[in-house]
Amino acid sequence: MNPPSASQASETIVTDPIPSQSAADPGYGAEHVAFAIELADRARAVMGARLAAPPDIEIKPDSSYVTDTDKAIERDLRAMIARVYPGHGILGEEYGPENAEAEHVWSLDPIDGTAAFVAGLPVFGTLIALLHGGRPVVGIIDHLVTDDRWIGARGRPTTRNGAVIRTRRCALLARAMLSASNPDFFAPEERPRFERLRAATQWRIYGGSCYSYGLLASGRTDVAIDTGLSIHDYAPYAPILEGAGGIITDWEGRPITIDTGPQILAAGDPERHAEALALIAT
Repeated sequence: MNPPSASQASETIVTDPIPSQSAADPGYGAEHVAFAIELADRARAVMGARLAAPPDIEIKPDSSYVTDTDKAIERDLRAMIARVYPGHGILGEEYGPENAEAEHVWSLDPIDGTAAFVAGLPVFGTLIALLHGGRPVVGIIDHLVTDDRWIGARGRPTTRNGAVIRTRRCALLARAMLSASNPDFFAPEERPRFERLRAATQWRIYGGSCYSYGLLASGRTDVAIDTGLSIHDYAPYAPILEGAGGIITDWEGRPITIDTGPQILAAGDPERHAEALALIAT
Protein backbone atom coordinates (compact mmCIF):
# COMPACT_ATOMS: atom_id res chain seq x y z
CA MET A 1 0.00 0.00 0.00
CA ASN A 2 1.50 3.30 -1.08
CA PRO A 3 1.20 6.25 1.31
CA PRO A 4 -0.76 9.30 0.14
CA SER A 5 1.36 11.97 -1.47
CA ALA A 6 1.60 15.53 -0.22
CA SER A 7 -0.18 16.68 -3.35
CA GLN A 8 -3.42 14.80 -2.77
CA ALA A 9 -6.54 16.94 -2.44
CA SER A 10 -7.23 15.75 1.11
CA GLU A 11 -4.07 17.51 2.31
CA THR A 12 -3.43 21.23 2.48
CA ILE A 13 0.06 22.50 1.74
CA VAL A 14 1.43 24.87 4.34
CA THR A 15 4.49 27.01 3.80
CA ASP A 16 5.46 27.26 7.46
CA PRO A 17 4.84 24.08 9.49
CA ILE A 18 6.81 25.45 12.45
CA PRO A 19 4.37 26.77 15.08
CA SER A 20 4.86 29.89 17.14
CA GLN A 21 4.67 29.83 20.91
CA SER A 22 1.33 31.01 22.23
CA ALA A 23 -0.27 31.77 25.56
CA ALA A 24 -2.50 28.72 25.08
CA ASP A 25 0.51 26.41 24.79
CA PRO A 26 3.56 27.83 26.58
CA GLY A 27 5.43 24.53 26.64
CA TYR A 28 7.32 25.07 23.39
CA GLY A 29 8.26 27.71 20.87
CA ALA A 30 9.14 27.82 17.19
CA GLU A 31 12.79 27.42 18.13
CA HIS A 32 12.07 24.08 19.79
CA VAL A 33 10.32 22.69 16.72
CA ALA A 34 13.09 23.99 14.47
CA PHE A 35 15.65 22.28 16.68
CA ALA A 36 13.67 19.03 16.66
CA ILE A 37 13.81 19.17 12.86
CA GLU A 38 17.59 19.64 13.06
CA LEU A 39 17.78 16.54 15.24
CA ALA A 40 15.71 14.58 12.72
CA ASP A 41 17.94 15.79 9.89
CA ARG A 42 21.03 14.56 11.73
CA ALA A 43 19.45 11.20 12.53
CA ARG A 44 18.50 10.77 8.88
CA ALA A 45 22.03 11.61 7.74
CA VAL A 46 23.62 9.06 10.08
CA MET A 47 21.09 6.36 9.24
CA GLY A 48 21.30 6.99 5.51
CA ALA A 49 25.07 6.67 5.49
CA ARG A 50 24.83 3.23 7.09
CA LEU A 51 21.94 1.63 5.20
CA ALA A 52 24.03 -0.25 2.67
CA ALA A 53 26.22 -2.17 5.14
CA PRO A 54 24.96 -4.89 7.50
CA PRO A 55 24.85 -3.42 11.02
CA ASP A 56 26.85 -4.58 13.99
CA ILE A 57 24.29 -6.16 16.30
CA GLU A 58 24.10 -6.68 20.05
CA ILE A 59 21.35 -8.38 22.06
CA LYS A 60 20.10 -6.38 25.04
CA PRO A 61 19.05 -7.99 28.34
CA ASP A 62 15.40 -7.90 27.23
CA SER A 63 16.40 -9.88 24.07
CA SER A 64 15.79 -6.90 21.77
CA TYR A 65 18.31 -5.77 19.19
CA VAL A 66 20.58 -2.74 19.32
CA THR A 67 22.94 -1.80 16.52
CA ASP A 68 25.94 0.45 16.09
CA THR A 69 23.64 2.76 14.09
CA ASP A 70 21.20 3.12 17.00
CA LYS A 71 24.07 4.13 19.24
CA ALA A 72 25.68 6.49 16.74
CA ILE A 73 22.43 8.37 16.13
CA GLU A 74 21.63 8.74 19.82
CA ARG A 75 25.17 9.91 20.66
CA ASP A 76 24.97 12.62 18.02
CA LEU A 77 21.51 13.79 19.10
CA ARG A 78 22.52 13.89 22.74
CA ALA A 79 25.56 15.97 21.89
CA MET A 80 23.41 18.43 19.93
CA ILE A 81 20.94 18.79 22.80
CA ALA A 82 23.72 19.27 25.37
CA ARG A 83 25.22 22.00 23.23
CA VAL A 84 22.04 23.94 22.44
CA TYR A 85 19.89 23.22 25.51
CA PRO A 86 22.25 22.21 28.34
CA GLY A 87 19.49 22.57 30.94
CA HIS A 88 17.12 20.17 29.21
CA GLY A 89 16.77 16.53 30.16
CA ILE A 90 17.10 13.52 27.88
CA LEU A 91 15.35 10.15 27.83
CA GLY A 92 17.05 7.95 25.24
CA GLU A 93 16.53 4.30 24.46
CA GLU A 94 20.18 3.35 24.32
CA TYR A 95 21.87 5.50 26.98
CA GLY A 96 19.17 6.04 29.57
CA PRO A 97 17.89 9.12 31.42
CA GLU A 98 19.80 12.34 31.97
CA ASN A 99 18.31 15.17 34.05
CA ALA A 100 14.89 13.60 33.55
CA GLU A 101 13.33 15.87 36.19
CA ALA A 102 13.94 18.97 34.07
CA GLU A 103 11.02 21.12 32.91
CA HIS A 104 11.89 20.28 29.30
CA VAL A 105 12.95 16.72 28.44
CA TRP A 106 13.85 15.31 25.02
CA SER A 107 12.72 11.75 24.24
CA LEU A 108 14.84 9.91 21.66
CA ASP A 109 14.37 6.59 19.91
CA PRO A 110 17.17 6.53 17.33
CA ILE A 111 15.70 3.58 15.42
CA ASP A 112 12.15 2.56 16.16
CA GLY A 113 11.82 -0.85 14.55
CA THR A 114 15.39 -2.02 15.08
CA ALA A 115 14.46 -5.63 14.29
CA ALA A 116 13.09 -4.50 10.92
CA PHE A 117 16.26 -2.44 10.38
CA VAL A 118 18.38 -5.52 11.09
CA ALA A 119 16.27 -7.64 8.73
CA GLY A 120 16.28 -5.00 5.99
CA LEU A 121 12.51 -4.49 6.09
CA PRO A 122 11.67 -0.85 5.24
CA VAL A 123 9.57 -0.04 8.33
CA PHE A 124 11.90 1.73 10.75
CA GLY A 125 12.42 5.35 11.64
CA THR A 126 13.56 7.86 14.24
CA LEU A 127 11.27 9.18 16.99
CA ILE A 128 11.94 12.55 18.61
CA ALA A 129 9.77 14.34 21.16
CA LEU A 130 9.97 17.29 23.51
CA LEU A 131 8.12 16.98 26.81
CA HIS A 132 7.20 19.99 28.92
CA GLY A 133 6.11 19.36 32.47
CA GLY A 134 5.96 15.66 31.68
CA ARG A 135 3.62 16.00 28.66
CA PRO A 136 4.71 15.59 25.02
CA VAL A 137 4.33 18.93 23.24
CA VAL A 138 6.41 18.40 20.08
CA GLY A 139 6.84 15.18 18.14
CA ILE A 140 8.54 13.94 14.98
CA ILE A 141 8.35 10.62 13.16
CA ASP A 142 11.12 10.54 10.57
CA HIS A 143 10.83 7.61 8.15
CA LEU A 144 13.87 7.65 5.90
CA VAL A 145 13.04 4.82 3.51
CA THR A 146 9.80 6.39 2.27
CA ASP A 147 11.12 9.95 2.68
CA ASP A 148 8.32 10.78 5.12
CA ARG A 149 8.38 13.13 8.07
CA TRP A 150 5.45 13.78 10.39
CA ILE A 151 5.67 16.84 12.65
CA GLY A 152 3.24 17.53 15.47
CA ALA A 153 3.13 20.34 18.05
CA ARG A 154 0.42 20.79 20.64
CA GLY A 155 -2.31 23.15 19.50
CA ARG A 156 -1.17 23.16 15.88
CA PRO A 157 -2.12 21.10 12.80
CA THR A 158 0.08 18.07 12.15
CA THR A 159 1.99 17.94 8.89
CA ARG A 160 3.39 15.19 6.73
CA ASN A 161 6.14 16.48 4.46
CA GLY A 162 4.80 20.01 4.84
CA ALA A 163 1.15 19.14 4.15
CA VAL A 164 -1.53 19.36 6.82
CA ILE A 165 -3.09 15.95 7.44
CA ARG A 166 -6.19 14.62 9.19
CA THR A 167 -7.23 11.28 10.57
CA ARG A 168 -10.29 9.69 9.06
CA ARG A 169 -13.69 9.15 10.60
CA CYS A 170 -14.72 5.53 11.13
CA ALA A 171 -18.43 4.89 11.45
CA LEU A 172 -18.12 1.40 12.96
CA LEU A 173 -15.38 -0.45 14.80
CA ALA A 174 -16.47 -3.47 12.76
CA ARG A 175 -15.19 -1.62 9.68
CA ALA A 176 -11.93 -0.49 11.26
CA MET A 177 -8.37 -1.37 10.29
CA LEU A 178 -6.32 -2.18 13.39
CA SER A 179 -2.53 -2.08 13.62
CA ALA A 180 -0.17 -3.55 16.21
CA SER A 181 3.60 -3.75 16.11
CA ASN A 182 3.74 -7.46 16.95
CA PRO A 183 1.14 -9.79 18.49
CA ASP A 184 4.00 -11.60 20.24
CA PHE A 185 4.57 -8.54 22.43
CA PHE A 186 1.33 -9.10 24.34
CA ALA A 187 1.84 -10.90 27.65
CA PRO A 188 -0.48 -13.82 28.50
CA GLU A 189 -2.56 -11.64 30.83
CA GLU A 190 -2.87 -8.97 28.12
CA ARG A 191 -3.74 -11.33 25.31
CA PRO A 192 -7.49 -11.64 26.02
CA ARG A 193 -7.84 -7.85 25.96
CA PHE A 194 -6.03 -7.65 22.62
CA GLU A 195 -8.09 -10.51 21.18
CA ARG A 196 -11.36 -8.78 22.06
CA LEU A 197 -10.30 -5.72 20.10
CA ARG A 198 -8.82 -7.74 17.26
CA ALA A 199 -12.02 -9.73 16.84
CA ALA A 200 -14.13 -6.56 16.79
CA THR A 201 -12.27 -5.00 13.84
CA GLN A 202 -12.47 -5.78 10.14
CA TRP A 203 -8.79 -6.03 9.27
CA ARG A 204 -5.43 -6.20 11.05
CA ILE A 205 -1.92 -5.20 9.98
CA TYR A 206 1.22 -6.00 11.94
CA GLY A 207 4.86 -4.98 11.95
CA GLY A 208 4.71 -1.34 10.90
CA SER A 209 6.41 0.15 13.98
CA CYS A 210 6.36 3.96 13.91
CA TYR A 211 5.20 4.00 10.28
CA SER A 212 1.83 2.60 11.36
CA TYR A 213 1.27 5.58 13.65
CA GLY A 214 2.19 8.00 10.88
CA LEU A 215 -0.35 6.32 8.63
CA LEU A 216 -2.94 6.48 11.40
CA ALA A 217 -2.40 10.24 11.60
CA SER A 218 -2.65 10.39 7.80
CA GLY A 219 -6.06 8.75 7.72
CA ARG A 220 -5.02 5.40 6.27
CA THR A 221 -5.83 3.22 9.31
CA ASP A 222 -8.23 3.52 12.24
CA VAL A 223 -6.97 2.03 15.52
CA ALA A 224 -3.58 1.06 16.93
CA ILE A 225 -2.75 -0.93 20.06
CA ASP A 226 0.63 -1.82 21.50
CA THR A 227 2.33 -2.94 24.68
CA GLY A 228 5.81 -3.57 26.04
CA LEU A 229 6.83 0.02 25.29
CA SER A 230 8.64 2.88 27.00
CA ILE A 231 8.07 6.63 26.71
CA HIS A 232 10.64 7.03 23.92
CA ASP A 233 8.63 4.50 21.86
CA TYR A 234 5.48 6.63 21.73
CA ALA A 235 6.00 10.18 23.06
CA PRO A 236 5.90 11.79 19.57
CA TYR A 237 2.59 10.15 18.74
CA ALA A 238 0.64 12.32 21.18
CA PRO A 239 1.14 15.72 19.48
CA ILE A 240 1.17 14.12 16.03
CA LEU A 241 -2.16 12.30 16.45
CA GLU A 242 -3.88 15.04 18.43
CA GLY A 243 -2.89 17.64 15.83
CA ALA A 244 -4.47 15.46 13.13
CA GLY A 245 -7.76 14.94 15.00
CA GLY A 246 -6.92 11.63 16.65
CA ILE A 247 -6.34 10.48 20.22
CA ILE A 248 -3.82 8.35 22.10
CA THR A 249 -3.96 7.18 25.73
CA ASP A 250 -2.87 4.28 27.87
CA TRP A 251 -5.19 1.28 28.18
CA GLU A 252 -7.04 2.97 31.04
CA GLY A 253 -7.84 6.07 28.99
CA ARG A 254 -5.25 8.32 30.66
CA PRO A 255 -3.31 10.84 28.55
CA ILE A 256 0.30 10.18 27.61
CA THR A 257 2.85 11.52 30.10
CA ILE A 258 6.42 10.80 31.09
CA ASP A 259 5.01 8.31 33.61
CA THR A 260 2.80 6.37 31.19
CA GLY A 261 3.40 2.63 31.29
CA PRO A 262 3.96 0.11 28.51
CA GLN A 263 0.41 -0.01 27.06
CA ILE A 264 -0.96 2.45 24.48
CA LEU A 265 -4.20 2.70 22.48
CA ALA A 266 -4.69 5.18 19.64
CA ALA A 267 -7.44 5.95 17.15
CA GLY A 268 -8.15 8.41 14.40
CA ASP A 269 -11.79 8.77 15.47
CA PRO A 270 -12.26 9.59 19.19
CA GLU A 271 -15.59 7.71 19.21
CA ARG A 272 -13.91 4.52 18.04
CA HIS A 273 -11.20 5.04 20.66
CA ALA A 274 -13.86 5.13 23.38
CA GLU A 275 -15.40 1.96 21.97
CA ALA A 276 -12.02 0.20 21.79
CA LEU A 277 -11.19 1.34 25.33
CA ALA A 278 -14.38 -0.25 26.61
CA LEU A 279 -13.54 -3.51 24.86
CA ILE A 280 -10.08 -3.83 26.41
CA ALA A 281 -11.20 -2.82 29.90
CA THR A 282 -10.26 -5.39 32.49
